[in-house]
Amino acid sequence: MAVEKSNTTVDGVEIRKPRTDNRDYRRIVLKNSLQVLLISDPDTDKCAASMSVSIGSFSDPKGLEGLAHFLEHMLFYASEKYPVEDSYSKYITEHGGSTNAYTSSEETNYHFDINADCFSEALDRFAQFFIKPLMSADATMREIKAVDSENQKNLLSDGWRMRQLQKHLSKEDHPFHKFSTGNMDTLHVKPQARGVDTTSELIKFYEEHYSANIMHLVVYGKESLDKIQDLVEGMFQDVQNTNKTIPRFPGQPCTSEHLQILVKAVPIKQGHKLNVSWPVTPSIHRYEEAPCRYLGHLIGHEGEGSLFHALKTLGWATGLSAGEGDWTLDYSFFTVSIDLTDAGHEHMQDILGLLFKYIQLLQQTGVCQWIFDELAAICETKFHYQDKTPPMSYIVDIASNMQIFPARDWLVGLSLPSKFNPATIQKVVDELSPSNARIFWESQKFEGQTDKNEPWYNTAYSLEKITSSTIQEWVKSAPDVNLHLPAPNVFIPTDLSLKDAKNKETAPVLLRNSPFSRLWYKPDTIFSKPKAYFKMDFNCPLAVSSPDAAVLTDIFTRLLMDYLNEYAYYAQVAGLHYGVSLSDNGFELTLLGYNHKLRILLETVIEKIANFEVKPDRFAVIKETVTKEYQNYKFRQPYHQAMYYCSLILQDQTWPWTEELEVLSHLEAEDVAKFVPMLLSRTFIECYIAGNVEDNEAESMVKHVEDVLFNDPKPKCRPLFPSQHLTNRVVKLEEGMKYFYHQDGSNPSDENSALVHYIQVHRDDFAMNIKVQLFGLVAKQATFHQLRTVEQLGYITALAQRNDSGIYGVQFIIQSSVKGPGHVDSRVELLLKNFESKLREMSDEEFKSNVTALIDMKLEKYKNLKEESRFYWQEIQKGTLKFNRKEAEVAALRQLQKQELIDFFEEYIKIGAAKKKSLSIRVYGSQHLKEMAGDKGEVPSPSVEIEDIVGFRKAQPLHGSFRGCGQPKL
Repeated sequence: MAVEKSNTTVDGVEIRKPRTDNRDYRRIVLKNSLQVLLISDPDTDKCAASMSVSIGSFSDPKGLEGLAHFLEHMLFYASEKYPVEDSYSKYITEHGGSTNAYTSSEETNYHFDINADCFSEALDRFAQFFIKPLMSADATMREIKAVDSENQKNLLSDGWRMRQLQKHLSKEDHPFHKFSTGNMDTLHVKPQARGVDTTSELIKFYEEHYSANIMHLVVYGKESLDKIQDLVEGMFQDVQNTNKTIPRFPGQPCTSEHLQILVKAVPIKQGHKLNVSWPVTPSIHRYEEAPCRYLGHLIGHEGEGSLFHALKTLGWATGLSAGEGDWTLDYSFFTVSIDLTDAGHEHMQDILGLLFKYIQLLQQTGVCQWIFDELAAICETKFHYQDKTPPMSYIVDIASNMQIFPARDWLVGLSLPSKFNPATIQKVVDELSPSNARIFWESQKFEGQTDKNEPWYNTAYSLEKITSSTIQEWVKSAPDVNLHLPAPNVFIPTDLSLKDAKNKETAPVLLRNSPFSRLWYKPDTIFSKPKAYFKMDFNCPLAVSSPDAAVLTDIFTRLLMDYLNEYAYYAQVAGLHYGVSLSDNGFELTLLGYNHKLRILLETVIEKIANFEVKPDRFAVIKETVTKEYQNYKFRQPYHQAMYYCSLILQDQTWPWTEELEVLSHLEAEDVAKFVPMLLSRTFIECYIAGNVEDNEAESMVKHVEDVLFNDPKPKCRPLFPSQHLTNRVVKLEEGMKYFYHQDGSNPSDENSALVHYIQVHRDDFAMNIKVQLFGLVAKQATFHQLRTVEQLGYITALAQRNDSGIYGVQFIIQSSVKGPGHVDSRVELLLKNFESKLREMSDEEFKSNVTALIDMKLEKYKNLKEESRFYWQEIQKGTLKFNRKEAEVAALRQLQKQELIDFFEEYIKIGAAKKKSLSIRVYGSQHLKEMAGDKGEVPSPSVEIEDIVGFRKAQPLHGSFRGCGQPKL
């Protein structure tokens, strides 16, 4: 039984929740002192649970770095009650759910979600890991390989490398200094050499630290609170309480030795970064006063007068962020990160001078109540009108909050600044002083100029001390620019009323159709939020006609975003998000957020498009940024490279990045100036407007866009000719044929290899779609268990469905440092061979269970406007227009027989199937390169070796396109 119970109140204090939230909440404390928050949501299709254990990598024993993270991996293997290895993951996956976990410095969080009708058994399986887990020596060794593979994946990631370097330059006796991931060395080789048994240490760590009184559980269910409570009490009361205290790690990670330092580090990727951090008083102790939130808002602002605006105008920076980074109850760092241009790299001292000049401005102007009040108002609106999110992601944050915040703020966390206290903010401003700063400067230009290496990731760096007086000199010599506080935000919505939708449409309707545009409209009939979703896809035939055109269109969209930034940044802060980006056949504009002032932002964006001019200085910065992005393609994870090659082979009108990089090298500002009028000269705009918008408003917005772009006396745009309506074509692979593409990994330093084994199946058809999806559901966990858990080929192992413009297939994705892609491909083939008998032996009950799980997944309700709109927009963009897709596929599933799934597998998927069309993309890391020639010689017959991707694509037949018919047939 629970010893304490309350319904959205705790000790007489109400748990604060959003005004628009109709879920019920209850806090209970079990007799073993486990604190639980129960959430009842009768509308949910998915149930979820999250257990937060107040132990993390800071508690790793010396000489067993990564043990807490390793335990997070091991805990899900098996339990005494459910001893079959991986049966928990299998049960969850086969019932439409997912499971995950993470380890941070002072917390380990385990979580899952699942279709509502299977929640009870899943929750019991989950509970058993905290009661009587099984950790065998055999499983331990296999999972050490998975942790090592995870670490291998991170070794060439600049984010991981720089974070570890910052940790390395701290007190050795503070746990902040530690390496927390773990690898083969720390978890096996070195412990074994000392006679330490890792399995025993793992069990000891679990028994020493995992106690019910330092755990916090959130359970999100469909039933009433009373029923959920009965479940939880029955399942979790046996979690042992050994009355542990939550470990605290007092003291600062940095002494004077680690402050006033300038660290020059060599990154893997092109680009220069400046990272300045200061140890500050943790905001958590005054979270309602939000000192770091206030300062992050100002130092990270991008409007006129801001630090970023000054650096951008000078051509020195392309991005800036500011805020509280690493923090615990005992220490915190406030960090400013700046992405530098080449010119910015040469002006590092001026940039630091301007940063400290802006901090001085904050000192001089004092703390402004109107800025705090404005920020508080924005945060309050965001909290009360927040979108519903998937249950699992929602409760993971709450479980973490439970160990830090009082119960009334479990749902709020840090999200509601509400108490204005200038002294608290001023204290943190004072801490952002030159004498406290840690400056990390990254650039490949430091290659050969360093004298040290960080031990875990081997990052090359040098370190020098830097005095306050030196920084003061930089402040004095910094450029004289007009730094000032932001203006009041005109985009804050003041009308949050809900429109009365006259049409209760359950699917988008074609509201307007002209030679210039087509408007699909869907009023909000579900979510009751004052928000809208707006999409405009500019279909421009010129945009995809060549590598040159693709690059020029990309630069055009980036320049548009660049010009809009100082104005539209205010909209972003106020909860109205915008974006201009490349689309399959041109570029698209997205606006999403509060509907009240959306039209104002739309009119500004359209005006910028209509009167577009190229500013040579901004062109130079954008060109440099895009060039570096292309140059960094070669540092992508090998499995990303393999997926890229797969898309390049399959999708017509796509261009190799190497060709696009070559185009960039000789591009000038006048090329863009000449190109954009030609790009816009023939266009058709596909529009979708949904949410809290009336139909006449939606029509009026599109009419405004047409008037500006098409109906001007000198129109910028003209309609497409019927023959110009764009298509999305996909290569049609030949039945009974195997295709292979072998390629070196593009980064010679990366030992990881990758395989994408793709099987193309059919063109969009309800009856076939469900068979692909059901096969994917049935085979997903078997793939993960065999290739990752048993064979330990690599941390990244997945079976996923693939949909290229309405052409369906499945793909196996594996990245491995232990085996080459030829070997991995043979293991996928063997997996498929063994799967034949599994499918035939599947019981009728198991088949029905999988069908039910897939139906439940399809019938899952949209949680917010963005989710709903993405589904409908995808149907519009692909040209399939099957707005009833989910219902139609569910109807087909209800009729499906087990034999039909077996017939489908034998016809399209199994080894040697008559209609099978497979494509293996093999990317070879440095340690497997020597295997490539042998693998090429061993490919089976009949097969095609792809040498030249574009040449191959041009010689292949293409599937018909769903797009490009001009008018939809409805």
